[in-house]
Amino acid sequence: MKRYDKLTFISRSDTCRAPMAEALMQAELLLEDILVDTRGMIVLFPEPVNPKAMEIIKQNHLLLEEHEAMPLTKDDFDERTLMLTMEEAQKVKILDEYAEAAKNVYTLTEYCGRTGDVESPLGKDVPAYGACFLFLKELIEKLAEILKEEEENDSSSM
Repeated sequence: MKRYDKLTFISRSDTCRAPMAEALMQAELLLEDILVDTRGMIVLFPEPVNPKAMEIIKQNHLLLEEHEAMPLTKDDFDERTLMLTMEEAQKVKILDEYAEAAKNVYTLTEYCGRTGDVESPLGKDVPAYGACFLFLKELIEKLAEILKEEEENDSSSM
């Protein structure tokens, strides 16, 4: 049995890093389906994916359905949802602001056994978005591996 039914990537505005992570994760094959979603820490109105991020997603032959930035709310948390932030500061803020509701909150790097943040390329050139994408790709491949292992271990311990 899998541990999580849903995986939510959380970034600042839900227009760059989280959508790139979502596109990458949807391309990974999991043993069982897991719903992949995104949320933003600061979303004033629904926005599409940043054009430079979308260019990188398309250059890598990935698909991302109509995406609109959505704000994080307390209703996004539950026992079966894995919440992965791009930065340690975002994780800390979530644990502080949603102390009652926050469950299964980690940074993406932390969950993958790494350190540091997935830095935002916002305001930089397309190659910076490409570099962010490549770092996310490395992390998402590791994440998929970890989720598969957790699923296999949970299944074998039953």
